[in-house]
Amino acid sequence: MDKPITIRRALLSVSDKTGLVELGQALADRKVELVSTGGTARTLREAGLVVKDVSDITGFPEMMDGRVKTLHPMVHGGLLSVRDNPEHAAAMEEHGIGAIDLVVVNLYPFVETVKKGAGRDDVIENIDIGGPSMVRSAAKNHEYVAIVTDPADYAALVTEMDAGVGATGYDFRKMLAAKAFAATAAYDSAISQWFAHADQGQKFPPRRSMASKIAGTLRYGENPHQEAALYLPEGPHVSGLPQAVQVQGKELSYNNYNDANAALELCAEFRDGPPTVVIVKHANPCGVATANSLEEAWDKALACDSVSAFGGIVAVNRPLNAATAEAITKIFTEVVVAPDATDEAKAVFARKKNLRLLLLADGLPDPRRAGVNQVVIAGGLLVQDRDSAAVTEADLKVVTKRAPTEQELKDCLFAWTVARHVKSNAIVYAKDGQTAGIGAGQMNRRDSARIAAAKAAEAAETYGWSEAKTVGSAVASDAFFPFADGLLSAAEAGATAVIQPGGSIRDDDVIKAADDAGLAMVFTGMRHFRH
Repeated sequence: MDKPITIRRALLSVSDKTGLVELGQALADRKVELVSTGGTARTLREAGLVVKDVSDITGFPEMMDGRVKTLHPMVHGGLLSVRDNPEHAAAMEEHGIGAIDLVVVNLYPFVETVKKGAGRDDVIENIDIGGPSMVRSAAKNHEYVAIVTDPADYAALVTEMDAGVGATGYDFRKMLAAKAFAATAAYDSAISQWFAHADQGQKFPPRRSMASKIAGTLRYGENPHQEAALYLPEGPHVSGLPQAVQVQGKELSYNNYNDANAALELCAEFRDGPPTVVIVKHANPCGVATANSLEEAWDKALACDSVSAFGGIVAVNRPLNAATAEAITKIFTEVVVAPDATDEAKAVFARKKNLRLLLLADGLPDPRRAGVNQVVIAGGLLVQDRDSAAVTEADLKVVTKRAPTEQELKDCLFAWTVARHVKSNAIVYAKDGQTAGIGAGQMNRRDSARIAAAKAAEAAETYGWSEAKTVGSAVASDAFFPFADGLLSAAEAGATAVIQPGGSIRDDDVIKAADDAGLAMVFTGMRHFRH
């Protein structure tokens, strides 16, 4: 169905005045009568345009501090009337209701008001009522009315009118209506979330609605046969990869985003620490190290598992220099994430045209920030708190006869920090601020311990070390050892200290095995499963 509707009268009422005057002039040039309200009318008049007030149409002045101005049958009758319905036409004629062919509305800045920390009264006052009502009326009646809610569509509207000799086509109005309903849905979502969380303190409200807008489609999803896109939250949110500046390289894929986010989240744990490098492959860290310089940290992180690092993601907690960039580009790297980079470092990366370099304009995110994670399952949505809790040295409980040394404690906490970002079952060996071996995603903890030790042994052979870095290391387990076998595997690899949550019904057996092996072990009392 193609039903061109000539635009003869337009109602404009916008909070965001971007492009308003230009649009008003374009409409006036095309002989469209302009009807407006409050600040919008004032802006148009100051630009020399002829504007009729809504109050001239309704016969009622704006009242109650502007809360009531467009909520009137003279407005909504002009928006909702079915033009070729005889009864509607008769009602319009009887009551002197004029048709409105175009509505240009954007809403009170509710989200912006919340973001700036306004008080409750100010927030409530920025809940738009008349605007969404007009948007929904016009969108419902899109067969006859064009509704524009996004200033980015002003140019397209003018182009459409010129192509239609002053008229809009049905397909164009359908597109605008879809955007309009999405806009009001997002607006209501933001309001409902503010009431639930900020105003009422409900972590899990009876109904949960979250709005997001598309940032772009991706080449494909996890696999080429899957389609994918990136969306950005419309409410307050933390800055991360989507807000980073991509300096160079191919567009980011679904897997790039997922893996780079895993690297960023782990690197953020060290944002206030010494120079740190994180290397991730398939969302699991394969090497993490801190050192006196980024270049040294890179060498130590790479040494943990240079095989898995090929084609990996790198995140650092300091601005990149040329020396570190040279080191990173010696192997194939998909993505590098950093707070910044020197011009010399950028020039080095530029030699690798496909490598994506992302610079974080707002720095690394706060690893302890509040928030929720969500996972879609068949028939539902799982929502939980972010795993933002952490332990300090003061939280640790020594459970073995031998207490860990100062260096062992440092290694335990380093290994524990990394382990919380490794897929369960997770085992991480660490020594002197460097991961020695990482075992991820196994069905039992013993196998994770053995795999991590095997990787450490392979690294020692590759680099010609006299022994694996697991000798004299600390080992972290993301959850308790249900049996002593995993702990004994770590002892066989040369670990001398253990950090784990504790809480197994066999804790006594595991502690005895640690004592018999001469290990020092501490309990955190906190588990960090990651699925």
